[in-house]
Amino acid sequence: MAENTKIDLEAPITLTEGAIKQLNAIMQEQNVGEEHGLRVGVKGGGCSGFSYILGFDVAKENDDIFTIAGMRVLLNPAHAMYLMGIEIDFVDGLNNRGFTFNNPNAKETCGCGTSFSA
Repeated sequence: MAENTKIDLEAPITLTEGAIKQLNAIMQEQNVGEEHGLRVGVKGGGCSGFSYILGFDVAKENDDIFTIAGMRVLLNPAHAMYLMGIEIDFVDGLNNRGFTFNNPNAKETCGCGTSFSA
């Protein structure tokens, strides 16, 4: 399988320091192997039309693979138009705990912040 590896400067997404820290903790906690990367994508559904995909996976044949702050990130090229410029963060506050998605391509987002329309 050929991998389409990109350098950090070309990565279409940003992971904040908080997101990287939490993702590394999850990887260690769940014994995620080195053959896995962080899959970021979209799927149809959710209250606004699209939902985000965020999880660990092995690379698929056509994936673009980026390294962001040492984290291997997998992206289906067909999802890039929905994710270009997105910032993924992790918040750990009194009212909210979890990953957040700041997507400049979203025309609308739902109240929970996990779905959007483009």
